[in-house]
Amino acid sequence: MTQRKRRRKVDCLGLGIIPLDYLIRVHTLPPPGGKADAHDLCIQGGGPIPNCLTGLSRLGMSAALISGLGDDIVGRFIRDEIADESIDTYFIVKKNARSDSAYGFVETGSGRRTIVLSRGIRIGPRDLKTSEYPVPRIVHLDGRDPDACMRLARWGRKVGAIISFDVGSIRNDVSPIFPLVDHLVVSDAYALGFTRKRTVRTAIKKLMAHCAGTIVVTEGTKGATGYEDARFYHHPAFKVKVADTTGAGDSFHAGYLYALLKGYAMPERLRYGAAVAALKCMKPGARAGNPTLRQLNAFLARNPETYD
Repeated sequence: MTQRKRRRKVDCLGLGIIPLDYLIRVHTLPPPGGKADAHDLCIQGGGPIPNCLTGLSRLGMSAALISGLGDDIVGRFIRDEIADESIDTYFIVKKNARSDSAYGFVETGSGRRTIVLSRGIRIGPRDLKTSEYPVPRIVHLDGRDPDACMRLARWGRKVGAIISFDVGSIRNDVSPIFPLVDHLVVSDAYALGFTRKRTVRTAIKKLMAHCAGTIVVTEGTKGATGYEDARFYHHPAFKVKVADTTGAGDSFHAGYLYALLKGYAMPERLRYGAAVAALKCMKPGARAGNPTLRQLNAFLARNPETYD
């Protein structure tokens, strides 16, 4: 890295994968062995943490990304795209490997999608340069490189940051990080699968044995349920015309963390998360629909309809 003046503080410092998404729109998802004609193609950056940071930046928050990219045309495209969102890319590590990519089919009408990730990049603890990082208000993690996430979470706690963790599905055991987490926001697929429970509330109760912080479970059109200060909270999902659900959970994190940074209580955090996720779903891709603060406030001011 070249020397530069160090930024002293940042609202959110994120660590996670940053693939290039190739999203193909089809009328109906083909069955195994089946075929389908594509009628649209969307190519844009993805990854839970970069998607969330994009959402936060559009809402007026400062953000910096730690990730790994190959020195290839894909990596350069991804870096330029994220930099255009005013996200600090200085801490992205250049690797002698191909950049990550993800391939997905999106069903017209329902917005359902099927995604396959191809990883060529790994980030290890030695790749982290904590002495160079700005002091963040929030450290946001995706658990894809658990050893690096563990180190950054420990560093974050030392400098007084809030630790936020996004888990969307069961791929590897990330539970050792849970004791370091202040806000564990996971999908219902992960919560129910990890705990082997049948309801979100019983899953949250079991997750409490692993994480003493706030726990939130997102449930798609069923909304989101949170637990904080010995109390359950719920907010329904907003009804919108869905184009693509890719990245909806990442956008929920953006709204939730924005409200957390503003000092809002749990009901408002869930409300902002639901609103940002809904607006994202109105456009294809994981980032294009993330709203500005003005767009978000205008949406909420209309008192939009919910599924409940």
